[in-house]
Amino acid sequence: MKQPTITTITTTTVAMLSMMLLAVAFFVAPAAQKSYSQGGTGLSAMTLVSFGNGNSSAVANLQPTENKTVTYFGQNTLGYLVYPSQNQSGEKSKLPAVVMIHENKGLNDYIKESANLLAKNGYVVLAVDLFNGEVVTDDQNRSRELTGAIRENPDIAIENTKAAVQYLQSLDNVDPAKIASLGWCFGGQQSLQLAINSKDNPLAATVIYYGRLTNNTQALSGITWPVLGIFGDKDQSISVDSVTQFQKTLNETGVTNEIYVYPNVGHAFANPSNDNYATKETADAWNKTLDFLGRHLKT
Repeated sequence: MKQPTITTITTTTVAMLSMMLLAVAFFVAPAAQKSYSQGGTGLSAMTLVSFGNGNSSAVANLQPTENKTVTYFGQNTLGYLVYPSQNQSGEKSKLPAVVMIHENKGLNDYIKESANLLAKNGYVVLAVDLFNGEVVTDDQNRSRELTGAIRENPDIAIENTKAAVQYLQSLDNVDPAKIASLGWCFGGQQSLQLAINSKDNPLAATVIYYGRLTNNTQALSGITWPVLGIFGDKDQSISVDSVTQFQKTLNETGVTNEIYVYPNVGHAFANPSNDNYATKETADAWNKTLDFLGRHLKT
């Protein structure tokens, strides 16, 4: 199977998206303004895309959702579960599902709102908690301590996220063969780690936003489903060279993949609270994410 090469998003694409976002903001502002924002950013780019890029029929097709806190791992690990509301007839359709993995700040409101947006597009989403309920705001040292502890003992997070997959598979409204993982930054690395360790319980897709990568051929060869990677070429944590080597290994091991590198954006560019936040690139990346998940989980 022919594999795609790394795609660098052009400035022309970003410029066109900028014009589209202005139109969408005007169209969906009343509904989208209720969504979560950080750093005074107002309408989030992900929200705009999720509201259909200004398409009234797409907005109408967004589904109402329900959410609850669930225990999915051991006796004390709580996650945020959000899912489309079922019809009143009592018939439950089997839906695709996503394990959503937070950044180095923990399971905060931003991650929960991201889960809400994805659920409105027809997915059952379980946002996991790898920090035992702790949410970090501005303490970078504490973030490093929490992520460092997991990187020193990766089995902690692997077993947590594998349990999340099993929890979703146990739900009546989930298609157990249509489950993906999605994570940003630290969560992007954990999304990849979950994929590497899911040979015995395969996923349907894996999404990585600027997470730490590996070029271990043996590890990556166990992935038998598509991988989407989103990166920035100014990322000082995840270099373009490492992304290139990652895709090279995926290609050599026969893993279907789509890798995108955005120009002139740094690490965590999709987080509204980050100094590197890039609205247009975030919208384009989220659109690609929705398209990728739709192709591999809804068909």
